[in-house]
Amino acid sequence: MLGPARYWREVPQRYRYEAAKCAKCGKVFFPPRLVCNKCHSKEFTQTTLAQTGSIETFTVIRVAPTGFGDEAPYAVGIIKLDDGVRITAQITDCELDKLDIGQKVRLEFRRLGKEGESGILRYGYKFVPVA
Repeated sequence: MLGPARYWREVPQRYRYEAAKCAKCGKVFFPPRLVCNKCHSKEFTQTTLAQTGSIETFTVIRVAPTGFGDEAPYAVGIIKLDDGVRITAQITDCELDKLDIGQKVRLEFRRLGKEGESGILRYGYKFVPVA
């Protein structure tokens, strides 16, 4: 059995931005799927996500849920990557009142948090506005 830290490291889309591209119609899925919802093919190739995109929509969380209170206010948005894939993630390292629909952002690998008292670090992706 894999330990928690090893398990998280072995989920490729968490660390290498891997996605599945349908071999028949070319649609890209993140996270990967078993069946294409466009053409119903089960044949996929591995591809790497574009690391830039633009904000399609966003919201500013001012009253955060339990466990995130010290981070509020923070922005969460739907980002359309340059390859067409849409990802929901936090938008960070920005002035919240300066965010705008259509603004260019880039995907970054960041520390997301820590698991309980064991202190196991969790990593993932966030978006940062392009200067």
